[in-house]
Amino acid sequence: MRILVAEDDPVIALGLGARLAALGHEVIGPAADGVQAVELAQEQEPDLYLFDVHMPHLDGLGAAQRLTEMGLRRPVVIITGVPAPDLLERCVAHGVNAYLVKPVDDRQLEASILLAASRHAELVALEEEVSTARHALEDRKVVEHAKAILMEALGLPEPDAFRRLQQTARKRNAKLVDVARDVVAREDLLRPT
Repeated sequence: MRILVAEDDPVIALGLGARLAALGHEVIGPAADGVQAVELAQEQEPDLYLFDVHMPHLDGLGAAQRLTEMGLRRPVVIITGVPAPDLLERCVAHGVNAYLVKPVDDRQLEASILLAASRHAELVALEEEVSTARHALEDRKVVEHAKAILMEALGLPEPDAFRRLQQTARKRNAKLVDVARDVVAREDLLRPT
């Protein structure tokens, strides 16, 4: 996995990089602050972000949020040396997938990376599922509207109006929703004058 490391302490950054490489990951960076992390992410498009929460210019949470806004959302692991009482809530609010407190051992590091990647994949799959359901619902609304138009304009019962849409779709070798959109677009032609 290609992992972007952002840590303002150069000794810790080098240590994290060496440990990630030993675990079989490709290390990008390290970036010394959140601004540099954003620039590196744009250039390198890593698979995962490993950010210290407290960095100059732009902290790890701000960098993760900015990257998400730029369309570069990836799994995020936040590392902190001093856990603040509200930090966990802030991490959740910013879409962080895993959270570590320094010092971190190799097992914790690898586990957090796997957890973050898994959570991120689940979120992406869920968003795609919601999007698909939303499109299906919108399509269904168009078909229902077209049926209502045919029922009123041609005096057809609901099953016949639906069958008419289906037959037209088959004849045109088109999707049912596309035929329904045509009916809705031409609604004024079907209305009696």
